[in-house]
Amino acid sequence: MSKNTPARRLPVVVVGAGPIGLAAAAHLIEQDIEPLVLEAGPTAGTAVREWAHVRLFSPWAEVVDPAAEKLLAPTGWVRPDGAAYPSGGDWAELYLQPLADVLGMGAPPAEGWGRVRYGAKVTGVARAGRDRIVDSGRDEQPFTVHVEHTDGREERVLARAVIDASGTWSTPNPLGANGLPALGERAANGRISCRIPDLKDPAVRARYAGKRTAVVGTGASAFTALAYLADLATDEPGTHAVWVLRRGITGSTYGGGEADELPARGALGLRAKKAVQDGHASALTGFRTAAVETDGEQLVLVDEGGHRSEPVDQVVVLTGLRPDLSFLSEVRLGLDERLQAPVALAPLIDPNQHSCGTVYPHGANELAHPEKDVYLVGMKSYGRAPTFLAMTGYEQVRSVAAALAGDHEAAARVELTLPETGVCGGAGLFDQPDADQADGGGCCSVPAAPQVLSIGLGTPTAAPSGCC
Repeated sequence: MSKNTPARRLPVVVVGAGPIGLAAAAHLIEQDIEPLVLEAGPTAGTAVREWAHVRLFSPWAEVVDPAAEKLLAPTGWVRPDGAAYPSGGDWAELYLQPLADVLGMGAPPAEGWGRVRYGAKVTGVARAGRDRIVDSGRDEQPFTVHVEHTDGREERVLARAVIDASGTWSTPNPLGANGLPALGERAANGRISCRIPDLKDPAVRARYAGKRTAVVGTGASAFTALAYLADLATDEPGTHAVWVLRRGITGSTYGGGEADELPARGALGLRAKKAVQDGHASALTGFRTAAVETDGEQLVLVDEGGHRSEPVDQVVVLTGLRPDLSFLSEVRLGLDERLQAPVALAPLIDPNQHSCGTVYPHGANELAHPEKDVYLVGMKSYGRAPTFLAMTGYEQVRSVAAALAGDHEAAARVELTLPETGVCGGAGLFDQPDADQADGGGCCSVPAAPQVLSIGLGTPTAAPSGCC
């Protein structure tokens, strides 16, 4: 697409007003490129607000994007104490929403669009006048982005490029061990949750108090849920967790403990271990769920060999997240067959080889697809891998914005240095001075909601199911 074509004067559509999407918009503005952020929810950080009760593993110093801070500074905004650890609610209210408000105020009125639109769900992306089969003139055509608004209106937006920062929060992995829903899972949906319960909410607390709850998963999200339920058990007799693991318990099941490269994650593992040792949780190992059956008012999990769990009242499924690629079906993506991440990125983030602190910073080159000027960034770029960091996401969008501006030298340059000890240390459930702060334990930054900034969701099932 030539620099002088009308299409180059179109906005770059950013899908999602979460931490990485808003950072992308800030970096585009820094490159003198107009962004248009389309957010399906009613506010900035809609997904983050759904885990508002969970504290990040990363401090404020690591979850504020530099370009975003430059936009906020003239408004009098001051970053909270860089050494403090925000909750998801803090992150949304004190940073994401103010940033979205600033972006919204800066739209050029002559162009006819606002920079941030809420209640705008992207349902499809394609080249204008080209389906995915057609080659002729493809790269010269703008993108057409199909949008459904909450008031029922449908809209087509033309864009010069598309940055998908929609995350993976809305598509958690199901209960079934084969990646598909377990038989009966949908029918029992009222008693199956894929989120860490907020036990400070009276209505939620009542669902779990004095009840037996199956917690499925072996990452930071599961550890957090076990810790919450163990705390509840000290106040509410009869509260008990059945921890369902697909493998047996080994020396690494609870993470690295005090030796973990992510101290907060290590602390969560120790809390989960204590929950088992204290009798507040019992482990059901080598159990690969195939079906869910009802037993009166309770549920029974059935594994692939026909073994049955004891009856439980609730099931909390924390087995990770996956990307929704449905609205990108008409663009040409190059994705790894296992992780569903960009082909060049996949080897760098393979969870069998990497964790939060060992993923090399990367940018536009690793995020490129056969379809020119389409980028998946943030948690979504990691596909099913759970090790995403917010700081890494901010570097991604800095590089992508530079590439779209034609500054390929800057796009290829690495401008992020991760601390050698990892960027996620210091919060969660391990060093909180008072009970009012003891509601954390999820992600480094979001997931991400969960997966986001040191937000990876830690291990394959990190909290809140996607970030470390």
